[in-house]
Amino acid sequence: MEIVTRFAPSPTGLLHLGHGFSAVAGWAVARAAGGRWRLRIEDIDSGRVRPQFAQAINEDLAWLGLVPDGPVMVQSERRPCHLAAFDSLRQRRLLYACTCTRADIARAASAPHTGETIVYPGTCRGHAPPASGAFAWRLDLGAVQQQGVSCRQSWRDLAAGPQTGAADRFGDPVLMRRDGAIAYHLACVLDDAAQGVTLVTRGDDLVEATPVQRLLQQLLGLPQPGYLHHGLLLDASGRRLAKRDHAATLAALRDSGAKGDDVRRQFVRQCAPLLAQAGLAVAESP
Repeated sequence: MEIVTRFAPSPTGLLHLGHGFSAVAGWAVARAAGGRWRLRIEDIDSGRVRPQFAQAINEDLAWLGLVPDGPVMVQSERRPCHLAAFDSLRQRRLLYACTCTRADIARAASAPHTGETIVYPGTCRGHAPPASGAFAWRLDLGAVQQQGVSCRQSWRDLAAGPQTGAADRFGDPVLMRRDGAIAYHLACVLDDAAQGVTLVTRGDDLVEATPVQRLLQQLLGLPQPGYLHHGLLLDASGRRLAKRDHAATLAALRDSGAKGDDVRRQFVRQCAPLLAQAGLAVAESP
């Protein structure tokens, strides 16, 4: 099977060095395997996305010397497809309306320890949609299991080997937000399938998303890709790089006079051990 990877940034801020590393890692995997590297702009969070950041993504990738294979997918243009899949799940009675706010969920659940994710306790499961007011739609994992689909999902990580995880670890996932936007998990699996992605390369902070996405692929009859999760770049204090912490950006590095080719080569050297674990080797040109 041809390896097709993708880079799927959100235009909610400038790309930082961690984004650059992830982009290069996926590109390097595709290059080593003689495959293709796709680009997708995940812009469905309309309240946070900005056109100038989408343009900046293109500039940063060009500076790194990364050219996507094929047209760039813009996620917001895929809404009709997202809604069709959403409606198919609703018609199968696998969704329910949820009026809970974050505060409601926090009060209903046991108080989490620092860094833990609050588990949704299923407060609204089995309730009819309200006649008015804002509400989200959640996947009813109880109904999913009644239809013979297990929440225990398995996949292969190209470097780490066979993996398993529970799709119900954090409770019933939201598939449509209160503002009507399709949630990340559903949009992601649909768009990966549409782009022909056969190997999802991304940071290991997203490993926990994999069981839910595998479950959705199964429910929707979508191809199930392989996975390759890489470690994250950290700052001097050992924290992961993040937009909200104003991590060093690729644009700032470019403005300082750094050369994109040099940065790309450095990233390739950093991800080479992971690729070797995956049975791939990249010979970066001088």
